[in-house]
Amino acid sequence: MSETRGETGSGTEAGARFFCTAGRGLEPFLMREVQARLAATEVEYISGKVFFTTCSDLNMLKKLKSAERLFLLIKKQFPLISSVSKGKLFNEMQRLINEDPGSWLNAISIWKNLLELDAKKEKLSQRDDNQLKRKVGENEIIIAKKLKIEQMQKIEENRDCQLEKQIEEETLEQRGVTTKSKNFQEEFQNDIEKAIDTHNQKDLTFREVGKVIGIAIMKHFGWKADLRNPKLEIFIHLNDVYSVVGIPVFRVPLASRAYIKTAGLRSTIAWAMASLADIKAGAFVLDPMCGLGTILLEAAKEWPDVYYVGADVSNSQLLGTWDNLKAAGLEDKIELLKVSVIELPLPSESVDIIISDIPFGKKFKLGKDIKSILQEMERVLHVGGTIVLLLSEDHHRRLTDCKESSIPFNSKDSHTDEPEIKKCLNPEEKTGASKTVSTSFEARNHEFLDRMSPFGSLLPVECYKVSLGKTDAFMCKYKKSHSSGL
Repeated sequence: MSETRGETGSGTEAGARFFCTAGRGLEPFLMREVQARLAATEVEYISGKVFFTTCSDLNMLKKLKSAERLFLLIKKQFPLISSVSKGKLFNEMQRLINEDPGSWLNAISIWKNLLELDAKKEKLSQRDDNQLKRKVGENEIIIAKKLKIEQMQKIEENRDCQLEKQIEEETLEQRGVTTKSKNFQEEFQNDIEKAIDTHNQKDLTFREVGKVIGIAIMKHFGWKADLRNPKLEIFIHLNDVYSVVGIPVFRVPLASRAYIKTAGLRSTIAWAMASLADIKAGAFVLDPMCGLGTILLEAAKEWPDVYYVGADVSNSQLLGTWDNLKAAGLEDKIELLKVSVIELPLPSESVDIIISDIPFGKKFKLGKDIKSILQEMERVLHVGGTIVLLLSEDHHRRLTDCKESSIPFNSKDSHTDEPEIKKCLNPEEKTGASKTVSTSFEARNHEFLDRMSPFGSLLPVECYKVSLGKTDAFMCKYKKSHSSGL
């Protein structure tokens, strides 16, 4: 294997090195967010991941909205060579650990410090809350103490017997755990040796990769594997473009919102759409096809001082939205209407911002109706107002009259541009990397927008191709340039 140059997480005064996974197409949103929310530096991207350095604590890191998961970076380097035999490839994987153990220990130390600092802040917060709640009368305190003394006397009578029994049970349990642990380590070692012996097989499985990395860590650091209740997890992503190793900072993904009871549109996409709309305090924001209200929920959580209205023609969708609003505590922030998107009961030019996921798929064959839907949105939007839409490829084609070859700047092809990936992976070329990437995004965006034809009074401003899992969609922003006369 040729010499590789990699990055490692570091605990310098400048901050720790992290990376987030993101849905394809959301990288520019995440780059802007970490810079604005975390004052991040050295912001770089590769397809599906954004790398950055920040001094922010866990409380601030939890607030990232366009990221799927957050990791503390251990190592980032060029890809392993997959053309060699499986045995040699296993050796290359083991070198991820053995060649630079300092980066592992450094990253783990930062990870522990983050968790400990967060735990201390939580204890201080709980202590402050308890002090505020200590407003009971003197008599109530005396009664409580007497009851506690009586309870302690009863417990004391049987304490010795219970303690002896507990010690006996714990001793037996520890013996059983020790035996199981030894058996597991031996089984794990035997399995990995068998896997290395079968290096002539063509296909490499995830199980084999996990075992190779696991046994290397166990041998080098003396740790024990516990697949059921691990204290530390290791994330490893190997592909033909790069190799990345990191530590998950949170068990629960950032994209899993605790305040959303029933999920609709992916929360990261909904937040990105809201951020694209440039919402300001006092604005009137409308989602005329709100579904389960995910876009409105994400917007209201981030920009609360706004008047939000959600409309939908479906009773079941509105009931789901209402449940979500109650779960999020936003009943008084968002008004719901049961109306058709093509018959909105709103005066012309009365809305500041419209954000909507236009339904598509087998259940929603809108076809040419997409233009009548957009005409009604155009009518209620005031001059200078903004529309942000999530469109299927077919809807987008109908609205823009573009050739299929005219793709947005951040489409799938743009992420595989070799010079940009090398610029991200090469630690010796950090200076100006973020600026170069952003300039590249903007250049492709303007090139694409030049090909787009305006629809009525709505002029295209930005357009992003994003992944929805099995399908792709277009996130498009329009500005109303003049009165539509409708």
